[in-house]
Amino acid sequence: MPGTVLDDLEIIDGGRGGDIGTPAGGDDGGSSGGRRRPVPRRAYFTALQLGFAAILMFFMALASSYIVRKGLGTDWQSTPMPMVVWWNTAVLLASSVTAIVARKKLSQGAQEAFQTWWIVTTGLGLLFLAGQIVAWRQLAAAGLMLATNPSSSFFYLLTAAHGAHLAGGVIALLYVLFRPWKRSRISQSTAAELAAIYWHFMDGLWIFLLVLLTLGR
Repeated sequence: MPGTVLDDLEIIDGGRGGDIGTPAGGDDGGSSGGRRRPVPRRAYFTALQLGFAAILMFFMALASSYIVRKGLGTDWQSTPMPMVVWWNTAVLLASSVTAIVARKKLSQGAQEAFQTWWIVTTGLGLLFLAGQIVAWRQLAAAGLMLATNPSSSFFYLLTAAHGAHLAGGVIALLYVLFRPWKRSRISQSTAAELAAIYWHFMDGLWIFLLVLLTLGR
């Protein structure tokens, strides 16, 4: 799965800087002798931007294939949009709102409130993924399988690809929630910001795919 924010965090976090004797700021803890050099925030955001570029290229290729395939031949049949997809969209939009609230609570130092709202965001993400499975099952019950026609094939492909990337976002949310931060080279606030940006990106990508699948039927 290309470009997930968790991959970017782990790649950077796994590196080691030079040894220094003076303790650094942020969320790092422990004795100064075992401290590692903090990674600049801009490095994390640069890695995230590179991940976004890879994801955009991947989905633009799929969208281009969708448009071209529809115009080629007469075997294209419209795939109905399951009603649960619209409920799913509302759930995903709500999860972006709760992520914003959670980060605001974290910036205010309200750790318990942050965790509550972050858990709600994670739960909504899992609910979205469950809704996608329901949508696929409804299409299958209607006789529209992956290989039924090109339109249904692209519906499964596009929504599954988005779901896989969103699952990576859920893992990033859990990473922020459960990782010990005392000796981390990245602060919880920076990790939460990165995860939230990725989550909002997945939200916007879903809206794009929804428009593509609705207008391209």
